[in-house]
Amino acid sequence: MTTDTAGATDTPGASGTYGELRAQLATLTTEAFRPELAEIDRLSTEEIARIMNGEDATVPAAVAERLPQIAAAIDATAERMARGGRLIYAGAGTAGRLGVLDASECPPTFNTDPAEVVGLIAGGPSAMVTAVEGAEDSKELAAADLDALKLTADDTVVGISASGRTPYAIGAVEHARAQGALTIGLSCNADSALAAAAEHGLEVVTGPELLTGSTRLKAGTAQKLVLNMISTVTMIRLGKTYGNLMVDVRASNEKLRARSRHIVSLATGASDTAIEAALAATDGEVKNAILVVLGQVDGPTAARLLTESDGHLRAALAAAIPR
Repeated sequence: MTTDTAGATDTPGASGTYGELRAQLATLTTEAFRPELAEIDRLSTEEIARIMNGEDATVPAAVAERLPQIAAAIDATAERMARGGRLIYAGAGTAGRLGVLDASECPPTFNTDPAEVVGLIAGGPSAMVTAVEGAEDSKELAAADLDALKLTADDTVVGISASGRTPYAIGAVEHARAQGALTIGLSCNADSALAAAAEHGLEVVTGPELLTGSTRLKAGTAQKLVLNMISTVTMIRLGKTYGNLMVDVRASNEKLRARSRHIVSLATGASDTAIEAALAATDGEVKNAILVVLGQVDGPTAARLLTESDGHLRAALAAAIPR
C-alpha cells in the first residue's frame, strides 16, 4: 500500500482513501461549492451564458497577478532550450490535453521539430479522447514516460494540474528535478503540492467554478493562457519571430504558403516578383527569404548568416549590413 502527496492510500476501495481525499478536495478553491449558483439550471440560456462570460473575464486578471513568476520561468526555459533542451508538458485529463495541444501547435507555428516541444498525458495518446482509469494517480507512470524521452538536464518539464495535487503531474516534476532538469508547476490553487515540488511554482488562482469542480472551465482557460505565454515568449526569445511576425512558420498547406508570402511582404515591402524569387532561392524558408531581400545576399549566404546568429534574424541582418 502506498500513499500520494496528500497521504491518502491508493488502494481501490479502501474506506479511508475517499474520506481523506474528499477532505483534501474540500480545501481547494477549484472544488468549492457556490450556493448562489445552486439554481442556475432555472435561468434562461442567455442568463447562464452571461454569467459564464463574466466568470471568464476574471481569468486574465488572475494570470496577471503571476506575470513576474511566469516571466522568470520563461527566461529559464529559453536559456535551457537555447542549449538544445526540450520543453515537455505533463498532465492528466484536461491539463494533459492542453499541454499536448500547445506542443502540437509549435511545429507549424515556429517550425520546431516535433521532439522539441512535447506533450505527455497520463494514459498516453488514447487519453486525449478517452479517459484512462487510474492513470492520473500514478507518479511512477510519469517517471516512466519521462524516462522514455531520455530526459536531460537541459530539458524543461512543466507539470500541469488545476488542483495542484494530481500525482502524475507531481511525479513528473519530482522525477525531472531529480534528473537536474528545469521544473515548472502550473496549478490553480494556492499552496499546492505541485508548485512546492517545482523550481518555478505558478499558482494562478481562478477561484470556484461555475459548475462545482469542473476545472475545464476557468482553470482550463487560465492554463491555456499561461501555456500560450510559455511557448510563444520562449520562441520569441529563441529568435523564432521577427517583431510580431512568425518568420519560422512552416508552409505545410495552401493557407500557410499564402501566409508565408504575406509575412515576407510585411517584413520587407518587396514586390511579389522579388518575394517569389527570394522564396525560391531559400527553398521556401520565410526567415531566409527576408534576409535575402533586406540583407541583399544570396540564399546560401542567408543560411550561413542565420546559422552563425543561432537563427536570430535581427543579428543576421546586422551581420549582413555592417553599420
